Amino acid sequence: QVQLVESGGGLVQPGGSLRLSCAPSGSIVGIDVMGWYRQAPGKQRELVARITSRVTNYADFVKGRFTISRDNAKNTVYLQMNSLKPEDTAVYYCNIEDYRGFVYWGQGTQVTVSS
Repeated sequence: QVQLVESGGGLVQPGGSLRLSCAPSGSIVGIDVMGWYRQAPGKQRELVARITSRVTNYADFVKGRFTISRDNAKNTVYLQMNSLKPEDTAVYYCNIEDYRGFVYWGQGTQVTVSS
């Protein structure tokens, strides 16, 4: 079974940057949407950003600070996070949906913003 493998999380000071990456362990045919979600302790999982072949969407709380991109040749999605704030602390999950509507999730990578 194909799994999504995330990397790039860690501890960073406020105002710092991190870049998350996510790629499948095997082949996924017909990728439609690629995205990132996050879940902070005691809160529900929420959308951070998503990207299709035509459209990119961001949650209001990351606009101007985070950038999502994808490499279709590698089936990889990235999340460049700049100007990080303590409230960005969460587990970040990668998400891929194919044209059949099948959804894949990563195992999550911890991002901690603290001085």
